[in-house]
Amino acid sequence: MTMQDTIEQNLRQAIALDVLDIVNESHKHAGPGTETHFKVTAVSPVFTGMSPVKRHQHLYALLSQPLQEGVHALALHTYTPEEWAHRQSTAPASPDCMGGGH
Repeated sequence: MTMQDTIEQNLRQAIALDVLDIVNESHKHAGPGTETHFKVTAVSPVFTGMSPVKRHQHLYALLSQPLQEGVHALALHTYTPEEWAHRQSTAPASPDCMGGGH
């Protein structure tokens, strides 16, 4: 199972998600074929009433194993269904890598 599959499985088993988009962005950082940098967009009613920090802490806890197994960077974009609709179903683009091999 790929790291991307592991991230998806952990999240889908733990919370109800209206949208889950996981993008392996490792090619922008450590080179092709690696699985160290991911962008996760998650839309769930579970996030209602939670601050952005609490949402991220919740997902970090759910992804503690992948984070310990080599995920170097995890960009989280978390929204309630209402926030997602307000954003017109788009997450921000990731910035270019600022250098370094990881």
